[in-house]
Order: sequence, then C-alpha cells, then structure tokens
Amino acid sequence: MTGNRFVSFLITLLIAVVGGLIFQWVHMPIPWLLGPMMFVLIVTKLWKSFTPFWPGVVRNSGMIMIGYTIGLSFTMEAMKQIGQQLPLMILLTALLLLGSTGIAFLVSKFSGISFPTVLMGSIPGGLTQMIPLAEEIKGVDLTVVTFLQVSRLLMIIFFVPLLVFSPFFGLEGMGQQVVAMKASASWSGLYPHIFLFAAACTAGALLGKKIHLPSAIFLGPMIVTILINLNGYEGPALPSTLLNVCQLMIGGYIGLLLKPEQLKNKLAMAVLAILSGAVLISCSLGLSYLLTLLHPVPFITAFLGLSPGGMDQMGIIAKEVDADLSVVICYQLFRTLFIFLVVPSLIKFIFRSRLRSNVAETTS
Repeated sequence: MTGNRFVSFLITLLIAVVGGLIFQWVHMPIPWLLGPMMFVLIVTKLWKSFTPFWPGVVRNSGMIMIGYTIGLSFTMEAMKQIGQQLPLMILLTALLLLGSTGIAFLVSKFSGISFPTVLMGSIPGGLTQMIPLAEEIKGVDLTVVTFLQVSRLLMIIFFVPLLVFSPFFGLEGMGQQVVAMKASASWSGLYPHIFLFAAACTAGALLGKKIHLPSAIFLGPMIVTILINLNGYEGPALPSTLLNVCQLMIGGYIGLLLKPEQLKNKLAMAVLAILSGAVLISCSLGLSYLLTLLHPVPFITAFLGLSPGGMDQMGIIAKEVDADLSVVICYQLFRTLFIFLVVPSLIKFIFRSRLRSNVAETTS
C-alpha cells in the first residue's frame, strides 16, 4: 500500500469508526455494520476532493472471522435437522426466484427497461454472478444491473435489521441483550486454540478462491470450521469487541460499492429499486410464514433464512437476535449455490430461446 493510499485508508477508517460510534449511541441495530457503511457512503460522496480507499485484505479478514463464527454454530444435530428440510429448501428457493421473476416482469413493463436487464438486477443475492453474466448477454445494461443489485442489497441490509428489531417481531432491545451475553467470551479464552483455527480458516479461504467457490472468503472458513467442529474439536467464541471490528471491516467496504453518479435517471431507478426490494421482502415474509407452517422453526429464523440478502449480513443479524444460525445459513447457502450453479444456465437458455423466437418472427 502506497503512502497516499495508506492515508486515504486511515481517513476512510476514521469515517467508518465515527459512523459505528454514532449508530451505537442512537441504539441502531447492528451499529458496527450499518454505521460504517452509511457514513462511508455519504461522506465520500459529499467530499468530492477525497479519494477513499478500503483494502480488500481488510474486508476479507472480517469475512474470514465472520465465517469462522458462523461455522461454530453447526453441530451434528443441526446438520441432521437441515437434511430433513432439504425438500423445503428446494421448494421455497424456487418460489422466491419465481417471485423475483414476476417482479422483474412488472418492473420491465412499467419502466420500459428490457426484461433481461431487470431480471438479472432482481435475482436475490446474485451480485457477483449476475454482473459477469450480464456482460455475456447482448442488450443488457450492465450499469442498471449493478445499480439494482447493489441498491437492493443495501436496502435489505438497512431495512431487514430495522424490521427484525421492530415490534412486528417483538424483539425490541434483543440486540443489546445478546451483545451482553456475548461479552462472556473472553480474550484469554482464545489462546492457544485460535491460532489453529486462524491458520485453517485462512487456508480454507485461499483454497475456496482457487477452486472458485462462491463467496469463497466467507464460505471457505465456514466450511473448514464446521468440519473441525464436527470432529469434536470446538473452537473458542470471539469476544463481542472483535465481532464489532469484523462488522466494521465489512461495512466500510460495502459503503464504497454503490456509485450512483454513474447512473442515468437516478430518481426513477432509485424508486424502482426501493419498490422491487420492498415487494421482494414482502414475498420473503409470506414464504417465511409458509415455512413455519410446514416445519417447526421460529418465524425470525425462517425470515432471516429466506431474506434476499447475503449470507454474511443475514448471519450477523441472526447472531444478534439469537436465531438458529445453522438453519439461517443453510437456507442462504442453498439459495446462493442454486443461483451460482443453476440460474445462469437457465437465464442463458431462456434468453437464447427468446432471441431465436424474435429472429424467426422477423424473418417470417
């Protein structure tokens, strides 16, 4: 890192820390994720002369530690329960994606934006896969796809915690209670076992990247921790202060993702992103209720498992509200793998079929 970049990072870090402190002061949910994200996003857009910088290694370090923390929650009993829910995972994931397709169709009709563009911008949790795929399909507006994906993700990251901690779920103040419980994890309890897990999780992240595992920096450490955990060697829990630092590492990075200045018709696109995100969250609430009817899981666990956000963000929220982390992450993981492995091929097939039909109509 050059001297100028180091100074830029320190200033960006200071902005993120101030955001976390203010959000904690006003008792916002998950303040050390939302505060840094919001402050970095706003301040760096208003401060035109400043070029912010957030090293990827900082974000990746936070992701590795979050992956490790979530991996600790998986036990043999939890894995058996997840195996029993596999048919439901397939059904509810398919219904959520069908809902996304319906939303994309309506948005396309009302906005005049091409259906392929809106569909790839509406697939939940598929930012890293839809962007490269959008480049391969003719007629897709890459800027719109990026904006819809990132803005919907940011909306979900902000809205889901506020909804979860609202009277709707009856969890007001739950975040502070769970934070107090997490304080029992001491720094002295980390040593010496944490060194083994740190090395194993770092190796898992590097291996995950090498084999092109989706969300490798997060999934690699999580999978390694689960495997070690299931073999009877349980890792130490991280202190709440360190978990806050992890959230800050991720929140500051997310705050730099959205670049609204590159988008045309900003107001119209922002309204579309908010409306489609709201409808998608409503679909998730309905499917969550269906899940609670079909399987005895708490509604908060069902909602976080089916929320159209990322595994890491939903995992952090689940940790805060003491939801069943293993169920939440497995539903999120299944949808992510389905999106990465199945959806791109389906989208290519559908769009190619439509293109051939249009060509046939034109020539006839």
